[in-house]
Amino acid sequence: MKTEEFAAGTYRQQFQYKSFLPNPINQEWTWDSPEINALLAEANHWLGQLNGLAMIVPDLDLYIRMHVTKEAQSSSSIEGTQTEMDEAVQDDQEVIAVEKRDDWREVRNYIEAMNQSVASLEHLPLSSRLLCQAHSILLKGVRGEAKSPGEFRRSQNWIGGATLADAVFIPPHQDDVPELMSDLEKFWHNEQIFVPDLIRIAISHYQFETIHPFLDGNGRIGRMLIVLFLIAKGLLKTPCLYISAHLEKHRSAYYDSLMAVRTRNDLNQWIRFFLVTIMETSKRGVATFEKIHYLRKEIDEKLHSLGRRAVNARRIVNFLYGKPVFTSAELSKRLKISQPTVDRILNDLISMELVSELTGKQRYRVFYLKEYYQLFLS
Repeated sequence: MKTEEFAAGTYRQQFQYKSFLPNPINQEWTWDSPEINALLAEANHWLGQLNGLAMIVPDLDLYIRMHVTKEAQSSSSIEGTQTEMDEAVQDDQEVIAVEKRDDWREVRNYIEAMNQSVASLEHLPLSSRLLCQAHSILLKGVRGEAKSPGEFRRSQNWIGGATLADAVFIPPHQDDVPELMSDLEKFWHNEQIFVPDLIRIAISHYQFETIHPFLDGNGRIGRMLIVLFLIAKGLLKTPCLYISAHLEKHRSAYYDSLMAVRTRNDLNQWIRFFLVTIMETSKRGVATFEKIHYLRKEIDEKLHSLGRRAVNARRIVNFLYGKPVFTSAELSKRLKISQPTVDRILNDLISMELVSELTGKQRYRVFYLKEYYQLFLS
């Protein structure tokens, strides 16, 4: 099937509304666009650079925690969740304002769902089962918990508008979801067809969002699917690609490109947008890892001047690479270092301009590893 000749699907009359039934995608795909070929090569290059760099970074797990947190915060923000990065990195809801705890839980659920899914890929293939497990975690104890967590929908949903009558888009009828998801899953693993992996996941993401198989959380699971697919295919070793930051920044173009396929059969527009997203996100990831490398060397040189306190100072800073927003009491408890020692080292780090206080309060102060933390804000 040529992408230029792709017919996205048909509308089917239901009771008082029409739902969109997407055509199956498990087939060979070709295209005539030189631009797609160029973008595909560029995206693969930068993704390879990111993966290679991530694999040689010391203490990688510390930094991956921040990458996953950034992805969770950005992906949830696309759906309207109002949680800032300094809140997203917190493990304890007691430090979050009461009115923001629901949003905070949604972001924390996303982090847990991503981490559990990546771990599950070691013994499970990428599958509907895996996505349903992630969905169950995503909706645990939050506003969507009544919307069949971990199960494909058994009723009609819609996108935009208050009701089916004024919806922007109505996905396929619930009875069509199992067969469509089966086709999608076969497409991920079909070795009888030659489709480059980035083209395969570009088309897969479009198809997943069009099927909208869950009653809630489709956007977040669909974006999680991109990273899980890249890990399953060996294009990424770890979830170090925070793609949702780019999609949040270009939210209108993201939604418009998906709708262009459904309304105008313009699959090439979506593929171009997707490849640019992978390329730009990978470039940013490479730049971030390079900055982390130089920043770590700079910090280590400064800590050397602390003499005997340098050992505990390095323990503290290494902890902060994974959780750069913290309280003094948290450091003492987590690292089993006495509170007076932690406070003295914090004063040293503040004097070196490595750590700053975030709240401006005299009590219950929150600190952050300033320059490192700021790498993940843009």
